Amino acid sequence: MPDIQTVGVIGGGTMGNGIVHVAAKSGLRVVLLDLEQRFIDRALATIAKNMDREVAKNKISESDKSAALQRISSTTNPAAMAEAEFIIEAVVENEELKSKIFTQMDAIARPGVILASNTSSISITKIASKTKRADKVIGMHFMNPVPVMTLVEVVRGLATSDETYRVTKNLAEAMDKKPVEVNDYPGFVSNRVLMPMINEAIYCVMEGVGTPEAIDQVMKLGMNHPLGPLALADLIGLDVCLDIMEVLQNGLGDPKYRACPLLRKMVGAGYFGRKSGRGFYQY
Repeated sequence: MPDIQTVGVIGGGTMGNGIVHVAAKSGLRVVLLDLEQRFIDRALATIAKNMDREVAKNKISESDKSAALQRISSTTNPAAMAEAEFIIEAVVENEELKSKIFTQMDAIARPGVILASNTSSISITKIASKTKRADKVIGMHFMNPVPVMTLVEVVRGLATSDETYRVTKNLAEAMDKKPVEVNDYPGFVSNRVLMPMINEAIYCVMEGVGTPEAIDQVMKLGMNHPLGPLALADLIGLDVCLDIMEVLQNGLGDPKYRACPLLRKMVGAGYFGRKSGRGFYQY
């Protein structure tokens, strides 16, 4: 039995609605907080649609789906987060915004409640410094798409306590995920290893080493990757890839993390990948 019964999730975007989905499906009560009702409506519609897909594939029953959806409540009022026993922030990858939310949640959440961030690269230590409970701040980096991917990177900030780690690990396992403990360095493990590979693949396109199709085929057939690095970059969002490369370069100060000029040019042109309809491929 997990220590936690009610989880608050801040942000109902791609990652947030996925986290709400898996939490509710695993038997937890979930309170979803977003800025406007239309964002909440869109998140709930996505969750219902994704659960319908699981019913169609016989992964869950119709009654499981109904029960899970009934465990989700939603609000546009931050004060409602006072009832959560564990809070997961899943807003856009912006340090200023995340810091503001953590300061606000520190004031609203009950003492002892852990504040987790789904950030993919921003310093947990820095976010924790905006609160009076730095020992109870931790990274909980889910992978996209959340209902499908099993990994959660559990990121310990400088002040994160062993007890905070234990509760977070247990919660991830209760949500049917595999938690892996990492320490707070730029990009953690996942993006510190993945993003330079994607960046190098973009250099290969820029230098004419191969077409995007050829580069992706080499990595799929030769390295057994399910998705080539350029198709993966389009899925993640080229703007997000650029942001993470800048976090790596600024945080580690090593020129090897310099974002490829072609990546900058494509982001500047509004070619973000799947979400904009164009990246290394057309969608």
